[in-house]
Amino acid sequence: MQTKIHAVLFDLDGTILDTNELIIQSFLSALAGAVPPGFGREMIIPSMGLPLEKQLRLFTGRQNVEDLITAYFDFNSQHHNRLIRLFPFVKEVLDALNRSGVQLGVVTTKWKSSTTRSLTYLGIMDLMSAIVTLDDVQNPKPHPEPIRMALKQLGVMPESAIMVGDSEADIVSAREAGVVPIGVSWSLKGEEQMKRFGAIHVIHNMRELLNIVGVNGD
Repeated sequence: MQTKIHAVLFDLDGTILDTNELIIQSFLSALAGAVPPGFGREMIIPSMGLPLEKQLRLFTGRQNVEDLITAYFDFNSQHHNRLIRLFPFVKEVLDALNRSGVQLGVVTTKWKSSTTRSLTYLGIMDLMSAIVTLDDVQNPKPHPEPIRMALKQLGVMPESAIMVGDSEADIVSAREAGVVPIGVSWSLKGEEQMKRFGAIHVIHNMRELLNIVGVNGD
């Protein structure tokens, strides 16, 4: 990578936080009785990365999904700590980037309250100099607004930043904002899909990010 990287932005769920099972089980619990009996996890995975309300409307065909949002968060809150963890090497890589002076940020379609809870519980809240959630924007990913907002908070130009994500929404948002899009191979959508979405690189473990940014992990 020719341009020096001053900031790395991360999606949250499915990228640095292994919340896949928490999300899927939260959906299945909330949607019980609201979708046909054959509805399963394979129908949830393609839309992961989109805002919750949009997903629930997509799954049910309903406009008013407030009751489903409540049911989703009831389950999610109850099982959060049991079903959430960092993906391998995430803390190590975040610490190395932070020590090197690279600014870090989170750009997510989660609400602020759940974002803060997850980051705090897993001990990485203090490493993030910018946090942009669904509450902060009018146009969530895949619109470029959230990434542009994070760059503004960090005082960084798009060409000196990268965005790491696991969904089409992450990659499209990054590209539209002029930021280098990096996909993760552990996305439930698969490595080939990440390439198809337009990821410039697809990393196979988080340590590979250090080489892309040009940071020594020692």
